[in-house]
Amino acid sequence: MNKIKFYLSLLIARGAYFGIKALAHSSGTSFAGKIVLKFYPEFLSHCNAYINKKSITVSGTNGKTTTSGLISHILEANNCSVIHNLKGANMLTGVANVFALTLAPFKRFDYSVIESDEAYLNKLYDYMKSDYLVVTNLFRDQLDRYGELTTTAALIQKAIDKNPELTLILNADDPLVTNFGLNRNKVIYYGIENVEYDYEIEKSNAPTEVFNCICGKPLTYTKQFFAQQGHYSCTCGFKRPNCDYGADVKIFHDHSIINVKTRDNMYSFTTRLLGLYNAYNTLAAIAFALENNISPQTIQNALDSYKSIFGRTEKKLINGHEALIQLIKNPTGASEVLKTVDLSSRIIIAINDNYADGRDISWLWDSDFEQLKHTQKQIITSGSRANDMATRLKYAGVPSEKIKICPDIEKAINCAVQCSEPEDKITILPSYTALLKINKLHLKK
Repeated sequence: MNKIKFYLSLLIARGAYFGIKALAHSSGTSFAGKIVLKFYPEFLSHCNAYINKKSITVSGTNGKTTTSGLISHILEANNCSVIHNLKGANMLTGVANVFALTLAPFKRFDYSVIESDEAYLNKLYDYMKSDYLVVTNLFRDQLDRYGELTTTAALIQKAIDKNPELTLILNADDPLVTNFGLNRNKVIYYGIENVEYDYEIEKSNAPTEVFNCICGKPLTYTKQFFAQQGHYSCTCGFKRPNCDYGADVKIFHDHSIINVKTRDNMYSFTTRLLGLYNAYNTLAAIAFALENNISPQTIQNALDSYKSIFGRTEKKLINGHEALIQLIKNPTGASEVLKTVDLSSRIIIAINDNYADGRDISWLWDSDFEQLKHTQKQIITSGSRANDMATRLKYAGVPSEKIKICPDIEKAINCAVQCSEPEDKITILPSYTALLKINKLHLKK
């Protein structure tokens, strides 16, 4: 009976998906999953049988979509079949959606690569096993929805505790993430040893995150790259662990070089993804790939052909102009993105305060918008919080005459295009639901 309901779920999902697409009411990233879980709540527990080799989960505050996308792409470059929630729908409905629309009764996959929302990882592991869990970082994000980081960390820890055979791949530079590896046998650490920039960046004005050790004493740092990421230690003996995959990173305007030292070798990789935060994402994917004996050449080939996903350093052509779209959603992530912004481009910042964005937009004041004060062209603020964003830019030192308010996102993009010279580039920095809106727009290439 359960198998019959599972197969019926696959049929129902396809019907629901084609129906919603025909009506053009949704992008279809979660709707079929909602229907399936309503019809058969145990649906996900049957999906493990369709994965022949390994299941990988990726979680953390920032970088989940990019890291899981890179891992999936590397596996595919290694001639493996992969099921992956590519569009970043990472709650239970989104995960059910991708399995329901991809699986078939006699079709099997080598790997699953599932991005999971931090708060839903514990629920996901009630139904699905995982062989690897990659945790990228833990930053303050949407406090009105998730609460403080101790709450988020506790939810991830509960998920880990449900899966004793799980191999953890952890960011050693984040002391909150490192804690997950305590008293665990199967732990792989990756981290950055040194960072060099090929260009000058202004000293960050973003608040530095300060966390105490689990013993209650403050951590001290010999190197602090951003937020709480760096080389830390405590007088009680807790410290940044030695990395299985440590990297020296050089950041350029349009790429980064990541020199990775393993237990036995040194490898050099190049990524076209921008910024130090993406170097971390790339390093996490490299660590997984090398740990699973994928050749360095295959990894580099995958990095060369990787296409950014849905607003994560995503490049588009809008009315003949090169446009770069980078999601911003919390102080740490936004501050790192702002370091990479081309100040000669036309800049649009689109901020909404819908439920999926978080109603509390106080994070704008902790984000380093001072990086934009030397912008060469006008900045357009848009979205439901366009006025708040304009006010923040004034306090950041952006001249008032260089700030234009246009709440309608489509009109804001059209305005930027119309004001641009043929060679001008466009930078769009949206919050999450603003990004969804942009993705639905029929923008002229």
